Amino acid sequence: MALKLFRTTGYSTLLLPGEARQAMHPARMVAVASLWIGLACNAGLWRLATTGESLLAALSTAALLAGGSGMILSLLGWRRTIRLAITVLVFGAAILACGLWVQDLPAEALWQQRPRNLLPPWPNFMRWQVPTLMLVLAVVPVVWVWHVALRRLPGPAQLQSNILGAVVGALVFGLGLALLP
Repeated sequence: MALKLFRTTGYSTLLLPGEARQAMHPARMVAVASLWIGLACNAGLWRLATTGESLLAALSTAALLAGGSGMILSLLGWRRTIRLAITVLVFGAAILACGLWVQDLPAEALWQQRPRNLLPPWPNFMRWQVPTLMLVLAVVPVVWVWHVALRRLPGPAQLQSNILGAVVGALVFGLGLALLP
């Protein structure tokens, strides 16, 4: 039996304030997820880069998507619901982006057509575009969301953060409505 002079259990590091600072703040996770939905899952921005469509329409769509998702995620930004809410919204935004891209629909189709017409047709799920887009736009960010450590906040601080995030999301959504052509 060997003698261990320096045995550490790791228990002492749990109580240090530096450990709590390494975890991500829930408001930052909401901001990152809403920016991902507004920018990466925005087929209007993709078309702007490839065909040179209207910059104003693409930016207004980005503000609408980011502001609306930021507002919803801020309201659902509690410790037990934030990851599930981000998962649902990111998968929904990714499938809508796939539908707009595969069917070559404009970004304005998000608010002009019925939601059933925005989803990609079933045969497209067997081709390479939809699974690849879903992997990049949905699976990778959701895996990151479920693996990142979140900071625990006291109830009043979490409520204040959620309300502030919802107000900022509503302001960005309103800016998107004002920019809408």
